[in-house]
Amino acid sequence: MRLRGHEFIWGRRTYLMGVVNVTPDSFSDGGEAYSPDAALEKALSLEEAGADILDVGGESSRPFSEPVDTEEELRRVIPAIRVIRKSCNCPVSIDTTKARVAMAAINEGADLVNDISALRFDPEMAPFIASSGVPVVLMHMKGQPRNMQQGPWYDDVINEIRDFLAERISFAQKAGIPRENIIVDPGIGFGKRLEDNLAIIRQLRRFTDLECPVLIGPSRKAFLGSITGIKEPKQRDVATLGAAAICVANGADIIRVHDINMTRQVTLVADAICR
Repeated sequence: MRLRGHEFIWGRRTYLMGVVNVTPDSFSDGGEAYSPDAALEKALSLEEAGADILDVGGESSRPFSEPVDTEEELRRVIPAIRVIRKSCNCPVSIDTTKARVAMAAINEGADLVNDISALRFDPEMAPFIASSGVPVVLMHMKGQPRNMQQGPWYDDVINEIRDFLAERISFAQKAGIPRENIIVDPGIGFGKRLEDNLAIIRQLRRFTDLECPVLIGPSRKAFLGSITGIKEPKQRDVATLGAAAICVANGADIIRVHDINMTRQVTLVADAICR
């Protein structure tokens, strides 16, 4: 996959997606990059630390969060992407489920779409991605952010997620999106219990036979707090590193994280050992 002149060769090393939240209420760093200038500062620091992709999002998807309307999401993300694109060479991802937001972001220079709904929430998203030719991340989520953690249950979590992602890949291809433009994400923390998140990381290679790159986002998530007893998300970076190392060992292609600097050191060592 080529993004803004950067070549991504899956299996050679682990790539890092840095988080730029232009929201007031994200679970980990809400409000830190809410203004365009703050978003640019954050993006530049992530790029300097070694981020391979910058993921810009204007709608919190934390558990029990309420949706943001399209106009407000546009107001948040478009000025941020505009200033980031002027100063950063790093590929930019737009984290959205709305086709209008994705269209505007791609027009401002974003390079791929990260859709946590896997093209389910907006019927215009799949046709837009097919016509624009940009890659897309398809993520598994049970329910919606506002209700996904209300008693999630699986009989066989890995097979159920695999079946969901396989169906979404098929849907995307039928809509005209080529398989080489599809990345899959099993959705750590999105309608998952502690044991589900651990199983996903432990059995991550089960998703590689979907023949799409695998992205995973364990960064600062609540399951790490359940294990360590650390309540404050920003204090879970060391715990995140433990999860990231296992993700590399188990075949992750992209890891989405808040702290690129420390994670980069971990993935360099883990890649040297495992790849």
